[in-house]
Amino acid sequence: MLMSRPTHEYLSLFDRCCFSFLSLKLGTRTRGELQKMGQVSFVYSFVARGTVVLAEYTELIGNFPAIATRCLDRLPASNKKFTYNYERHNFDFLAEDGYAYCIVAKESVGNQISVAFLERLKADFKKRYGGGKADTADAKSLNKEFGPVMKEHMQYIIDHAEEINRQFKVQDQVSQLKNIMQENITKVIERGENLNDLSDKAHDLRDSAEGFKKVSDQIKRKMWYQNMKTKLIVVVILLVLALIIWLSICHGFKCT
Repeated sequence: MLMSRPTHEYLSLFDRCCFSFLSLKLGTRTRGELQKMGQVSFVYSFVARGTVVLAEYTELIGNFPAIATRCLDRLPASNKKFTYNYERHNFDFLAEDGYAYCIVAKESVGNQISVAFLERLKADFKKRYGGGKADTADAKSLNKEFGPVMKEHMQYIIDHAEEINRQFKVQDQVSQLKNIMQENITKVIERGENLNDLSDKAHDLRDSAEGFKKVSDQIKRKMWYQNMKTKLIVVVILLVLALIIWLSICHGFKCT
């Protein structure tokens, strides 16, 4: 069974599935349709239960739905994200709990933006239909109700693309920092230094610092007293010398 096969074999089968539609291309388009394609970022999206498409929305007329939906039976049973590139468009899938969420976007949109859309689409769909309605819904029976919602989500993600990219960058930085911290903790554990040892060392360092401060203060006071003593001695010597000079000149305390 396909779903139990290794990832690399699954990818090969998925490629064969999609390449079987090479003859379909993306449909024969007029000049106006091609111009519209250049302006649309998200092209097509659907939500499916197994291989049954429950709701879909598209901005263009073409064979995107046929290409995307025919690959449903090749998606893995486990929760997984997958991206397939064809004709400068990315086909992004999110499989989770027996449901598949798909978005077809221009290659320039970027995978992070498509993933953000799929996560938003999944959360909204599960919130609306998680109670069981989706489990028994017929094919495309949710189009009228959920199709306009999918369009709104498309527009929201495109309007907030820069903000989403910044959030992903922050998340990457946080992940990198977390990895660095985990590596440092692992190194500490490998050296046999547990948290208690580190705490004891911290206390020892604090005690040593306090002791050093006390000794430093004592030395400062001692140096100050010595300095003052030296100054007093110098003053006394100068006074004695001045007195001697006075007495030698005046031959006494009275000088005439």
